[in-house]
Amino acid sequence: MMNNPQRLFDCIDYHLQRSPLPDMLAAKENGTWKTYSTQEVKDITDRLSAGLLKSGISGQDMTIENRDKIAVLSKNRPEWVMLDLAVQQTGAVLTPVYPTINAAELEFILNDAKVKLVFVNDQDLYFKVLSVKERVPSLQDIYTFEYVPGVKHWKEIGALADEAGIDAMRNIAATIRNEDLATIIYTSGTTGVPKGVMLSHNNILSNVMASIPCFPPGENMKALSFLPLNHVFERMVTYLYLFKGIAIYYAESLDTIADNLREVQPSMFTTVPRLLEKVYDKIMLKGAALTGIKRKLFFWAHDLATRFEINKDQGMLYNLQMKLADKLIFRKWREALGNNLKCIVSGGAACQVRLIRIFTAAGIPIMEGYGLTETSPVISVNRYEVKERMFGTVGPMINGVETKIAEDGEILTKGPHVMMGYYKRPDFTAESIIDGWYYTGDIGMIVDNKYLKITDRKKEMFKTSGGKYVAPLPVENKLKESMLIEQVMVVGADRKFVSALIVPSFSNLEDWAQRQGITDTSREALLRHPAVIQLYTDEVETFNKEFNHISQVKKFELLPAEWSVATDEMTPKLSLKRKVVLEKFAAVIERIYQ
Repeated sequence: MMNNPQRLFDCIDYHLQRSPLPDMLAAKENGTWKTYSTQEVKDITDRLSAGLLKSGISGQDMTIENRDKIAVLSKNRPEWVMLDLAVQQTGAVLTPVYPTINAAELEFILNDAKVKLVFVNDQDLYFKVLSVKERVPSLQDIYTFEYVPGVKHWKEIGALADEAGIDAMRNIAATIRNEDLATIIYTSGTTGVPKGVMLSHNNILSNVMASIPCFPPGENMKALSFLPLNHVFERMVTYLYLFKGIAIYYAESLDTIADNLREVQPSMFTTVPRLLEKVYDKIMLKGAALTGIKRKLFFWAHDLATRFEINKDQGMLYNLQMKLADKLIFRKWREALGNNLKCIVSGGAACQVRLIRIFTAAGIPIMEGYGLTETSPVISVNRYEVKERMFGTVGPMINGVETKIAEDGEILTKGPHVMMGYYKRPDFTAESIIDGWYYTGDIGMIVDNKYLKITDRKKEMFKTSGGKYVAPLPVENKLKESMLIEQVMVVGADRKFVSALIVPSFSNLEDWAQRQGITDTSREALLRHPAVIQLYTDEVETFNKEFNHISQVKKFELLPAEWSVATDEMTPKLSLKRKVVLEKFAAVIERIYQ
């Protein structure tokens, strides 16, 4: 019986020996859910490993440089996870790549890692990789998960396996150590060329084991997965599900999440704040569409939720009102999310405290955490246990993780979660890890000797021409609380005052315009309308009262289109690429300061 797993791929045997699942992994195929039991996952994974060895893939001499590298560009699906575990068992190294990556970055990563094989989701991604193949000398073959005529299918590799091959694979897997490299994850980052973060089995596994006690207890749980698996947050949580015995159901796409939640009725899922904001906006739009007593009750309940506190009794009257609000209003919110949620785990960017407060009040606890690709990723997280949670912070540190705050406020961390280093870039590694401490680039503080609070990104802080420092994140997060503001970026480096680029929430703005009797509600016309400009001026002024004089937004420009991954203003994990926005909207910014 395996009591102390040492490698990430041990998760399958760990569960076979305990409580194998009928639906360890599941996804929709032709409109119905297809499930893979723990035993099926093991069989497919082992055959795939043996087939990879047969086709010449191996860990060679197990040095980082010489081990074969395999890339995957695919949406989340069971095959992604089985490929990951299969590659690990051969001693080769999986290098996941965002499906939305541009051709230049894709070519850089494939060459930097000297990738031998690439697995892709479908025909479109096959052509994307094919377009750079002749400039990547190491690349031998491309396989697809979907059937594409005339293209090699991933099952062809498993078909090469025989008993002798599976025995050989098991012998190799037995030699793989806890401290060996498990994966290279290239971070797109908001600037510069991608950097390959090297994470060992120990890095990620220590993080998984320390995070398990932070999650809800219980058996027979299901998770819905839709955050990209090539992002370290979803990947690490996947191993956590696998070791904890939580069945993983993959959403068909971001557009089908609402339907998939109702079908799967998951106990939990992970998300980034941007998606949480969209869920909240949908709830609020439904509330605004109500009339009469129903509308009054909705906003009464919402108002109660905005005043909700944890670890603090607000008195009998408030508690009674909350019980009533739960029966009448919040119950319906939970039903829309599958009616079985124990919690939502949020990471990847700062989440508005107001949202966390409102959802938690509605019986949907949001466990916000913090970490980076370089830290495997979790440094701290708000626990499922209420007494280990604090609004406005990213929770207590997880076991085995040390943190300290440098003199300039930067968060430093040390422990088994800190990466092995950047692939082929000892210079970058030496800059970011000093005496074992990893320099996160984030500014923060420790509250009550226990909870970590992030106040800004060191790189994103700027100085006005008057020499005063401005932290844009808190200002942006506050402004995004407005129902009228979808996205915002605060600017003002080396300028006399702070200003903002604002993308309106057009659905809410159009509703407002119709109620005002404005007939031309095209985006261009709306953004020029004096009443709309006055509306946003008043909105910004309201929020300005909460900022110090230096950080107040003195001027703004309204923009007609949402920022997205497709238009390159957002990273795949939906963080703002500030440099890109500054370049794209340079003329608009100049207009502000003229």
